[in-house]
Amino acid sequence: MPFTRRTFLHSLAAASLTSQFAFARAAAAIPFGFSLYGMKSLPLNQALQLCADIGYSGVELALMPGFHCDPATLDRTARRDLRTRLQDLALGLPALMENLPILVNPTQQRSNLDRLRLAAELAHDLGGDTPPVIETVLGGKPTEWNDVRGKMVDLLGDWARIAAEEKATIAVKAHVGNALHLPADSVWLIDQVGSRWIKLAYDFSHFERQGLDMAESARIMLPQTVFVHIKDNVDVGGKTEFALPGDGHTDYPKLLKLLRDGGYAGAVVVEVSGQVFGKPGYDPAAAARRCYQQIQPAFRAAGLRANAALNHRVKTGV
Repeated sequence: MPFTRRTFLHSLAAASLTSQFAFARAAAAIPFGFSLYGMKSLPLNQALQLCADIGYSGVELALMPGFHCDPATLDRTARRDLRTRLQDLALGLPALMENLPILVNPTQQRSNLDRLRLAAELAHDLGGDTPPVIETVLGGKPTEWNDVRGKMVDLLGDWARIAAEEKATIAVKAHVGNALHLPADSVWLIDQVGSRWIKLAYDFSHFERQGLDMAESARIMLPQTVFVHIKDNVDVGGKTEFALPGDGHTDYPKLLKLLRDGGYAGAVVVEVSGQVFGKPGYDPAAAARRCYQQIQPAFRAAGLRANAALNHRVKTGV
């Protein structure tokens, strides 16, 4: 029989990661993961082993060109090996990170749609019946929001079509430096698109930078949120920069309680900003350990376990 993507998926069925992602919604648990966006300098297997050894219950894989898991270059053998590796290390896979600015010309939009389809295929190749969400920022500038929001709705409609065909959930993230930068606008945007496959990623650091209230931003966004990033903000020479979670002033026990009480059923994943890993002397292993040591106590303070696995079926399109 000729090799097809369908036969490839069938060949992986026996090694399904489904058991890693099943957990009772009633349990007081939120999975705690680390994004390999902050481990680009390490070989993939070393990065995965490190996250497992530290105690993280899952990872987010970075798909952008030049990172570990660009789906355009990850062949079927590499995908099978990666899936097995995740299973062997008992690491869940809550998300895949892409970076697809949406305010682009038609040629780039077609390229973006191709990238989304590749990401969705990888999500199923690695996650089987419980594919990770695909999370991305959307680009643009804050001052452009009123002018471009209609175009964003139209272009996200194209994304939603691909997501529905591939049965993969896309989580868009508001960014302090992007056109989409506010909680209410985030909800408005996906409400206008009206697809169960387009949801939100929540990252309070971008709202903290704007002086917004944590509880209010969570109240607005959590009903449509399927993925959470965490990082901090610090003052460096009179300028605000992103920092490792726990190095700033974010109240993580409060944040985790808001997630718990708001019915959030996804993972909380550390994102190391390029403002951190781009500095000379950055050590990804030390950063991952520091984040775990600083945030793990917040889970206990919030009355949560951080070592549960994830059920992606909750509040996504799946």
